[in-house]
Amino acid sequence: MEYLEFEQPVKELIEQYEKCVQLGTESGIDVDESCKKIKTKIEETKKKIYGSLTPWQKVQLSRHPDRPYTLDYINGLADAGSFVELHGDRNFGDDPAMVGGIASISGNTVMLIGTQKGRTTKERQHRRFGMSNPEGYRKALRLMKLAEKFNIPVVTFVDTPGAYPGLEAEERGQGEAIARNIYEMCQLKTPIITIIIGEGASGGALGIGVGNKVYMLENTWYSVISPENCSAILWRSWEYKETAATTMKLTADDMLKQKLIDDIIPEPLGGAHYDNAATFDNVKKFILKDIKTLSKLPVEKLVAERQDKFIAMGEFKG
Repeated sequence: MEYLEFEQPVKELIEQYEKCVQLGTESGIDVDESCKKIKTKIEETKKKIYGSLTPWQKVQLSRHPDRPYTLDYINGLADAGSFVELHGDRNFGDDPAMVGGIASISGNTVMLIGTQKGRTTKERQHRRFGMSNPEGYRKALRLMKLAEKFNIPVVTFVDTPGAYPGLEAEERGQGEAIARNIYEMCQLKTPIITIIIGEGASGGALGIGVGNKVYMLENTWYSVISPENCSAILWRSWEYKETAATTMKLTADDMLKQKLIDDIIPEPLGGAHYDNAATFDNVKKFILKDIKTLSKLPVEKLVAERQDKFIAMGEFKG
Protein backbone atom coordinates (compact mmCIF):
# COMPACT_ATOMS: atom_id res chain seq x y z
CA MET A 1 0.00 0.00 0.00
CA GLU A 2 1.12 3.54 -0.75
CA TYR A 3 1.04 6.11 2.04
CA LEU A 4 0.45 9.84 1.83
CA GLU A 5 2.70 12.30 3.67
CA PHE A 6 0.39 12.69 6.67
CA GLU A 7 0.04 8.88 6.89
CA GLN A 8 3.76 8.29 7.55
CA PRO A 9 3.33 7.65 11.32
CA VAL A 10 0.89 4.84 10.44
CA LYS A 11 3.29 3.45 7.86
CA GLU A 12 6.16 3.35 10.39
CA LEU A 13 4.05 1.52 12.97
CA ILE A 14 2.81 -1.01 10.42
CA GLU A 15 6.41 -1.69 9.40
CA GLN A 16 7.31 -2.18 13.06
CA TYR A 17 4.43 -4.62 13.45
CA GLU A 18 5.49 -6.60 10.39
CA LYS A 19 9.08 -6.81 11.68
CA CYS A 20 7.80 -7.93 15.08
CA VAL A 21 5.76 -10.74 13.51
CA GLN A 22 8.68 -11.73 11.29
CA LEU A 23 11.04 -11.82 14.28
CA GLY A 24 8.72 -14.11 16.17
CA THR A 25 8.34 -16.43 13.18
CA GLU A 26 12.05 -16.67 12.40
CA SER A 27 13.44 -16.87 15.97
CA GLY A 28 10.68 -18.77 17.71
CA ILE A 29 10.61 -16.13 20.46
CA ASP A 30 7.21 -15.27 21.93
CA VAL A 31 6.60 -11.70 20.77
CA ASP A 32 2.80 -11.76 20.92
CA GLU A 33 2.60 -9.16 23.66
CA SER A 34 4.94 -6.75 21.84
CA CYS A 35 3.05 -7.20 18.58
CA LYS A 36 -0.26 -6.64 20.35
CA LYS A 37 1.00 -3.34 21.82
CA ILE A 38 2.14 -2.15 18.39
CA LYS A 39 -1.21 -3.12 16.86
CA THR A 40 -3.03 -1.14 19.54
CA LYS A 41 -0.76 1.82 18.85
CA ILE A 42 -1.57 1.56 15.13
CA GLU A 43 -5.30 1.81 15.83
CA GLU A 44 -4.82 4.74 18.20
CA THR A 45 -2.65 6.58 15.67
CA LYS A 46 -5.12 5.95 12.86
CA LYS A 47 -7.99 7.28 14.95
CA LYS A 48 -5.97 10.39 15.83
CA ILE A 49 -4.90 11.09 12.22
CA TYR A 50 -8.07 10.15 10.34
CA GLY A 51 -10.36 11.59 12.99
CA SER A 52 -9.11 15.13 12.39
CA LEU A 53 -8.39 15.35 8.66
CA THR A 54 -8.23 18.77 7.02
CA PRO A 55 -10.21 19.39 3.81
CA TRP A 56 -6.97 19.19 1.79
CA GLN A 57 -6.06 15.85 3.37
CA LYS A 58 -9.50 14.53 2.41
CA VAL A 59 -8.86 15.69 -1.15
CA GLN A 60 -5.61 13.73 -1.08
CA LEU A 61 -7.37 10.63 0.25
CA SER A 62 -10.01 10.90 -2.48
CA ARG A 63 -7.15 10.59 -5.00
CA HIS A 64 -5.29 7.80 -3.20
CA PRO A 65 -3.86 5.44 -5.85
CA ASP A 66 -5.09 2.38 -3.93
CA ARG A 67 -8.64 3.68 -3.60
CA PRO A 68 -11.32 1.54 -5.36
CA TYR A 69 -12.55 2.87 -8.70
CA THR A 70 -15.88 2.47 -10.48
CA LEU A 71 -15.17 -0.98 -11.93
CA ASP A 72 -14.03 -2.14 -8.49
CA TYR A 73 -17.37 -1.04 -7.07
CA ILE A 74 -19.27 -2.68 -9.90
CA ASN A 75 -17.45 -5.98 -9.43
CA GLY A 76 -17.81 -5.72 -5.65
CA LEU A 77 -21.51 -4.87 -5.68
CA ALA A 78 -22.88 -6.92 -8.57
CA ASP A 79 -24.01 -10.51 -8.12
CA ALA A 80 -21.38 -12.93 -9.45
CA GLY A 81 -21.25 -12.98 -13.25
CA SER A 82 -24.21 -10.61 -13.64
CA PHE A 83 -22.47 -7.50 -14.98
CA VAL A 84 -22.66 -7.03 -18.75
CA GLU A 85 -20.68 -3.99 -19.92
CA LEU A 86 -22.19 -1.98 -22.77
CA HIS A 87 -20.09 0.09 -25.14
CA GLY A 88 -20.39 3.01 -27.55
CA ASP A 89 -22.56 6.09 -27.94
CA ARG A 90 -23.96 5.04 -31.38
CA ASN A 91 -22.65 8.31 -32.73
CA PHE A 92 -18.85 8.56 -32.59
CA GLY A 93 -17.27 5.75 -30.58
CA ASP A 94 -16.63 4.21 -27.18
CA ASP A 95 -15.06 6.17 -24.33
CA PRO A 96 -13.01 4.08 -21.86
CA ALA A 97 -13.18 6.92 -19.30
CA MET A 98 -16.91 6.23 -18.89
CA VAL A 99 -18.03 2.66 -18.19
CA GLY A 100 -21.45 1.17 -17.71
CA GLY A 101 -23.72 -1.78 -18.12
CA ILE A 102 -26.52 -3.88 -16.69
CA ALA A 103 -26.01 -5.88 -13.50
CA SER A 104 -27.87 -7.46 -10.63
CA ILE A 105 -27.36 -6.38 -7.00
CA SER A 106 -28.88 -8.83 -4.52
CA GLY A 107 -31.33 -9.87 -7.21
CA ASN A 108 -32.25 -6.30 -8.26
CA THR A 109 -31.56 -5.43 -11.89
CA VAL A 110 -29.77 -2.07 -12.15
CA MET A 111 -27.92 0.04 -14.70
CA LEU A 112 -24.47 0.91 -13.34
CA ILE A 113 -22.59 3.87 -14.87
CA GLY A 114 -19.46 5.69 -13.78
CA THR A 115 -16.22 7.46 -14.60
CA GLN A 116 -13.21 5.14 -14.54
CA LYS A 117 -9.59 5.99 -13.74
CA GLY A 118 -6.58 3.76 -14.37
CA ARG A 119 -3.95 2.27 -12.07
CA THR A 120 -0.96 1.71 -14.37
CA THR A 121 0.55 4.50 -16.46
CA LYS A 122 -0.74 2.88 -19.65
CA GLU A 123 -4.24 2.45 -18.27
CA ARG A 124 -4.34 6.00 -16.94
CA GLN A 125 -3.53 7.31 -20.41
CA HIS A 126 -6.10 4.98 -21.94
CA ARG A 127 -8.82 6.19 -19.57
CA ARG A 128 -7.55 9.78 -19.55
CA PHE A 129 -7.41 9.82 -15.73
CA GLY A 130 -11.20 9.49 -15.57
CA MET A 131 -11.86 12.56 -17.73
CA SER A 132 -14.63 11.71 -20.18
CA ASN A 133 -15.01 12.89 -23.75
CA PRO A 134 -18.46 13.85 -25.15
CA GLU A 135 -18.99 10.31 -26.42
CA GLY A 136 -18.62 9.13 -22.82
CA TYR A 137 -21.50 11.32 -21.67
CA ARG A 138 -23.54 10.31 -24.70
CA LYS A 139 -22.87 6.65 -23.91
CA ALA A 140 -23.99 7.26 -20.33
CA LEU A 141 -27.19 8.91 -21.58
CA ARG A 142 -27.84 6.03 -23.98
CA LEU A 143 -27.60 3.57 -21.10
CA MET A 144 -29.88 5.73 -18.93
CA LYS A 145 -32.48 5.84 -21.70
CA LEU A 146 -32.21 2.06 -22.04
CA ALA A 147 -32.77 1.74 -18.29
CA GLU A 148 -35.79 4.04 -18.55
CA LYS A 149 -37.27 1.90 -21.33
CA PHE A 150 -37.18 -1.21 -19.16
CA ASN A 151 -37.90 0.58 -15.85
CA ILE A 152 -34.47 -0.26 -14.40
CA PRO A 153 -33.00 1.93 -11.62
CA VAL A 154 -29.80 3.81 -12.52
CA VAL A 155 -26.80 4.01 -10.18
CA THR A 156 -23.96 6.37 -11.12
CA PHE A 157 -20.47 6.49 -9.61
CA VAL A 158 -18.62 9.81 -9.81
CA ASP A 159 -14.83 9.95 -9.64
CA THR A 160 -13.42 12.52 -12.03
CA PRO A 161 -11.17 15.60 -11.93
CA GLY A 162 -13.47 17.02 -14.63
CA ALA A 163 -14.54 16.45 -18.20
CA TYR A 164 -11.68 16.08 -20.69
CA PRO A 165 -10.52 19.60 -21.72
CA GLY A 166 -8.83 18.65 -25.00
CA LEU A 167 -9.47 20.29 -28.36
CA GLU A 168 -11.08 17.15 -29.81
CA ALA A 169 -13.57 17.10 -26.91
CA GLU A 170 -14.62 20.67 -27.67
CA GLU A 171 -14.86 19.88 -31.38
CA ARG A 172 -17.27 17.05 -30.63
CA GLY A 173 -19.45 19.16 -28.34
CA GLN A 174 -18.32 18.65 -24.75
CA GLY A 175 -20.49 21.41 -23.30
CA GLU A 176 -23.58 20.30 -25.20
CA ALA A 177 -23.12 16.67 -24.15
CA ILE A 178 -22.94 17.56 -20.45
CA ALA A 179 -25.85 20.00 -20.69
CA ARG A 180 -27.93 17.39 -22.55
CA ASN A 181 -27.25 14.83 -19.82
CA ILE A 182 -28.29 17.22 -17.06
CA TYR A 183 -31.47 18.09 -18.98
CA GLU A 184 -32.38 14.47 -19.70
CA MET A 185 -31.54 13.21 -16.21
CA CYS A 186 -33.91 15.80 -14.76
CA GLN A 187 -36.71 14.11 -16.72
CA LEU A 188 -35.68 10.45 -16.66
CA LYS A 189 -38.65 8.27 -15.65
CA THR A 190 -36.71 5.82 -13.51
CA PRO A 191 -34.93 6.13 -10.13
CA ILE A 192 -31.40 7.58 -10.18
CA ILE A 193 -28.91 7.13 -7.33
CA THR A 194 -25.62 9.03 -7.52
CA ILE A 195 -22.58 8.27 -5.37
CA ILE A 196 -19.39 10.37 -5.24
CA ILE A 197 -16.69 7.73 -4.69
CA GLY A 198 -13.61 9.94 -5.17
CA GLU A 199 -13.31 13.28 -6.92
CA GLY A 200 -16.42 15.13 -7.98
CA ALA A 201 -15.27 18.06 -10.07
CA SER A 202 -17.22 20.52 -12.16
CA GLY A 203 -19.59 19.64 -15.02
CA GLY A 204 -17.65 16.44 -15.51
CA ALA A 205 -19.25 15.17 -12.31
CA LEU A 206 -22.64 16.80 -12.78
CA GLY A 207 -22.97 15.19 -16.23
CA ILE A 208 -23.87 11.93 -14.48
CA GLY A 209 -24.75 13.45 -11.10
CA VAL A 210 -28.44 14.44 -11.22
CA GLY A 211 -30.00 11.87 -8.91
CA ASN A 212 -33.05 11.40 -6.72
CA LYS A 213 -30.51 10.54 -4.05
CA VAL A 214 -26.95 11.90 -4.06
CA TYR A 215 -24.39 10.52 -1.62
CA MET A 216 -20.73 11.12 -0.90
CA LEU A 217 -18.31 8.69 0.64
CA GLU A 218 -16.68 10.05 3.77
CA ASN A 219 -13.31 11.02 2.22
CA THR A 220 -14.41 12.55 -1.06
CA TRP A 221 -14.95 16.05 -2.42
CA TYR A 222 -17.52 17.71 -4.69
CA SER A 223 -17.04 21.17 -6.17
CA VAL A 224 -17.14 23.31 -9.27
CA ILE A 225 -13.33 23.35 -9.45
CA SER A 226 -10.33 21.61 -7.88
CA PRO A 227 -8.43 23.33 -5.02
CA GLU A 228 -5.30 23.60 -7.21
CA ASN A 229 -7.13 25.36 -10.04
CA CYS A 230 -8.99 27.59 -7.61
CA SER A 231 -5.63 28.55 -6.08
CA ALA A 232 -4.18 29.21 -9.54
CA ILE A 233 -7.06 31.54 -10.45
CA LEU A 234 -7.21 33.49 -7.18
CA TRP A 235 -3.53 33.57 -6.24
CA ARG A 236 -1.89 32.66 -9.57
CA SER A 237 -0.12 29.80 -7.85
CA TRP A 238 -0.86 26.27 -6.60
CA GLU A 239 0.80 27.22 -3.31
CA TYR A 240 -2.54 28.10 -1.71
CA LYS A 241 -4.37 24.87 -2.58
CA GLU A 242 -4.81 23.97 1.11
CA THR A 243 -6.35 27.36 1.85
CA ALA A 244 -8.58 26.99 -1.22
CA ALA A 245 -9.73 23.51 -0.12
CA THR A 246 -10.80 24.89 3.26
CA THR A 247 -12.48 27.98 1.82
CA MET A 248 -14.36 26.10 -0.92
CA LYS A 249 -16.35 23.94 1.56
CA LEU A 250 -16.01 20.88 -0.66
CA THR A 251 -15.98 17.99 1.81
CA ALA A 252 -18.85 15.58 2.42
CA ASP A 253 -19.59 17.28 5.75
CA ASP A 254 -19.77 20.68 4.04
CA MET A 255 -22.02 19.37 1.27
CA LEU A 256 -24.41 17.74 3.74
CA LYS A 257 -24.55 20.90 5.85
CA GLN A 258 -25.45 22.91 2.74
CA LYS A 259 -28.11 20.30 1.84
CA LEU A 260 -26.45 19.58 -1.50
CA ILE A 261 -26.28 15.84 -0.82
CA ASP A 262 -28.60 13.46 1.02
CA ASP A 263 -26.16 11.62 3.26
CA ILE A 264 -22.55 10.53 3.83
CA ILE A 265 -21.56 6.89 3.33
CA PRO A 266 -19.02 5.89 6.00
CA GLU A 267 -15.62 4.47 5.07
CA PRO A 268 -13.39 2.10 7.05
CA LEU A 269 -10.91 3.84 9.35
CA GLY A 270 -8.19 5.26 7.11
CA GLY A 271 -10.24 5.30 3.92
CA ALA A 272 -11.99 3.01 1.45
CA HIS A 273 -8.69 1.48 0.30
CA TYR A 274 -8.05 -0.06 3.73
CA ASP A 275 -11.03 -2.41 3.37
CA ASN A 276 -12.73 -2.55 -0.02
CA ALA A 277 -15.23 -5.21 1.03
CA ALA A 278 -16.49 -3.16 3.99
CA THR A 279 -16.81 -0.09 1.75
CA PHE A 280 -18.77 -2.01 -0.87
CA ASP A 281 -21.05 -3.38 1.85
CA ASN A 282 -21.77 0.14 3.13
CA VAL A 283 -22.55 1.37 -0.39
CA LYS A 284 -24.76 -1.63 -1.14
CA LYS A 285 -26.92 -0.94 1.91
CA PHE A 286 -27.68 2.58 0.67
CA ILE A 287 -28.41 1.40 -2.88
CA LEU A 288 -30.76 -1.41 -1.84
CA LYS A 289 -32.61 0.87 0.60
CA ASP A 290 -33.20 3.48 -2.09
CA ILE A 291 -34.18 1.01 -4.80
CA LYS A 292 -36.86 -0.28 -2.45
CA THR A 293 -38.26 3.17 -1.57
CA LEU A 294 -37.83 4.98 -4.91
CA SER A 295 -39.33 2.15 -6.96
CA LYS A 296 -42.61 2.58 -5.06
CA LEU A 297 -43.00 6.22 -6.10
CA PRO A 298 -45.26 7.15 -9.04
CA VAL A 299 -43.21 8.26 -12.05
CA GLU A 300 -44.57 11.82 -11.90
CA LYS A 301 -43.55 12.18 -8.25
CA LEU A 302 -40.16 10.57 -8.87
CA VAL A 303 -39.34 13.11 -11.59
CA ALA A 304 -40.85 16.07 -9.72
CA GLU A 305 -38.88 15.34 -6.54
CA ARG A 306 -35.63 15.10 -8.49
CA GLN A 307 -36.28 18.41 -10.24
CA ASP A 308 -37.35 20.15 -7.03
CA LYS A 309 -34.23 18.85 -5.30
CA PHE A 310 -31.87 20.55 -7.76
CA ILE A 311 -33.95 23.69 -8.24
CA ALA A 312 -33.82 24.22 -4.45
CA MET A 313 -30.02 24.33 -4.60
CA GLY A 314 -30.21 27.82 -6.08
CA GLU A 315 -32.28 29.25 -3.25
CA PHE A 316 -30.76 31.76 -0.86
CA LYS A 317 -31.84 34.27 1.75
CA GLY A 318 -30.89 37.89 1.35
